[in-house]
Amino acid sequence: MSMSGGRGTAERLVVIGGDAAGMSAASQARRMRGPDELEIVAFERGRFTSFSACGIPYWVGGDVPERERLIARSPEEHRERDIDLRMRTEVTEIDVAGQRVRARDVDSGAGSWTPYDKLVIATGARPIRPDMPGADAPGVHGVQTLDDGQALLDSLARTRGRRAVVVGAGYIGVEMAEALVNRGYEVTVVNRGKEPMATLDPDMGRLVRRAMSGMGITMVDDAEVTKVFTGEDGRVRAVATQDAEYSADVVVLGIGVRPETSLARTAGLPLGAHGGLLTDLAMRVRGHENIWAGGDCVEVLDLVSGQERHIALGTHANKHGQVIGMNVGGGYATFPGVVGTAVSKVCALEIARTGLREKDARRAGLQYETVTIESTSRAGYYPGASLMTVKMLAERRTGRLLGVQIVGGEGAAKRVDIAAVALTARMTVEEMTALDLGYAPPFSPVWDPVLVAARKAAAKVRAGAR
Repeated sequence: MSMSGGRGTAERLVVIGGDAAGMSAASQARRMRGPDELEIVAFERGRFTSFSACGIPYWVGGDVPERERLIARSPEEHRERDIDLRMRTEVTEIDVAGQRVRARDVDSGAGSWTPYDKLVIATGARPIRPDMPGADAPGVHGVQTLDDGQALLDSLARTRGRRAVVVGAGYIGVEMAEALVNRGYEVTVVNRGKEPMATLDPDMGRLVRRAMSGMGITMVDDAEVTKVFTGEDGRVRAVATQDAEYSADVVVLGIGVRPETSLARTAGLPLGAHGGLLTDLAMRVRGHENIWAGGDCVEVLDLVSGQERHIALGTHANKHGQVIGMNVGGGYATFPGVVGTAVSKVCALEIARTGLREKDARRAGLQYETVTIESTSRAGYYPGASLMTVKMLAERRTGRLLGVQIVGGEGAAKRVDIAAVALTARMTVEEMTALDLGYAPPFSPVWDPVLVAARKAAAKVRAGAR
C-alpha cells in the first residue's frame, strides 16, 4: 500500500543522513526517477552534506587549505536536483509499522512526522568517547564531522601552548598525530595496544611505532587514558594513564567509531555482532521490503573470511549509496562485500593492509603461512627508491592469498591494490607470481615487492605440502 495519499501518484523516499551513503542514494534514485514519480525527502542533523570525513586530518594539518574543498555537493546543489533536503533536522524515531519517521528541528526543537513509502537509513557512525572524568571538557575533540574539524581548528587557534595528546593509534590517531606535527605541536600518542595500528599484525605495527618515534612523536603503548585534568579556566590541561600524567593543551580522540544505530535498534531492525544494521546483497534491511541501509551504520560481508565486519570508509559508503539508489529507483544492483583494504600515512611513512591479519585468519579457522620481505619502491639504482616491508598470508595447502600488509616510504601504500584485486579474484600466491605488472626502473624493481612476497609465499606453501 502506498503512503503517498495527497501527493498525487508519486512515491515518497525518505533518507536519514545527508552524507556519502544517504545523498549518493538520493542522487542515484533521482537520476532513475523524476520528481513526478518519486518525491525525495532527506534529513541531516548537521550543517554540511556530502563531505569527506576522511579528509578532515589533512584539512586540520594544513594540506587542504579550506573546508569547502572537502564538500562534494552542498545542500543547495542537492535541492537544485529536486531533493527536499532538510538541514539541522534530526530524526528521533522510526515507526516501521506506520511507515513514518519523526524529525526534530535542532534549533527550534519543533517536531513532526513524515510518512514514507521507501526509507534509507544512512546514520553513519559515532566516535567512541572514553567513559571517564573530563572526557567532555573544552579542548577535547573528536573528528567525525566537518563541525568537529572546525571546532578543533578553532580550539587550536585559541590555544597558546603547543602540547597535544592523541588518544588512540588507529587510522584517525596516526593521521591526527601527523596533522598536529604539521601544525608545530609536540605530540604524544597514547595507545591501548602493544603497537600502533591494530589493523596490522603487531610485527608490522612495530615498524610504524619506530617510524613515528623517529619523527619526534612520543609513543605511549600498552596504556589507557583514565582521566582528563582541567585547569582553572575549565579547559583540558593534562591526561592521566594508570602510570603517568601527560600535559596537554589539546586532546584529540582517535579511538575509533561505532555504528550509529540507536534509531534502528529502538525500531526493532536487525543488528549484527558489531552493532551495525544487517542487509542483503541489495542493501535492503533484512526482513524489510521497503527499508534500505548503507554507509558506516551497516555491517558488510568480508569476502575472505566469510564473516560480517564493520568498516567505516567513504569508499564503501558511496558504493552502498549507488546500489541503494539504483534499487530504490527501480533498477537492480548489489554490493557483494569487501576484502578490507585500507591505506594511510603518517608524515613520510605509508601504511597499507588488505585481507586478513593473523588473528583474523585464526578466528576464521584458517591455517596459513606467512612471509615478510624487504624491497624498494623503484629499481635500487634509480634515484628516490624507498624501502618497504611487505607481509603476506597464504592459506596452507591451497596457497590462496589471505592478506597483505605493507609499511614503507613513498610508493608503498597503493601497491596493496594489487593484493586487493587478487583477493577479490580468490587467486593463489602461485598465480600471483605470473601477474603482468607494469615495470620500468622509475616505478618498480624488475620483481615488484608484492610479487617477491608472492614468490616466497608460494615456495613456503609448496614446502609445506611436501
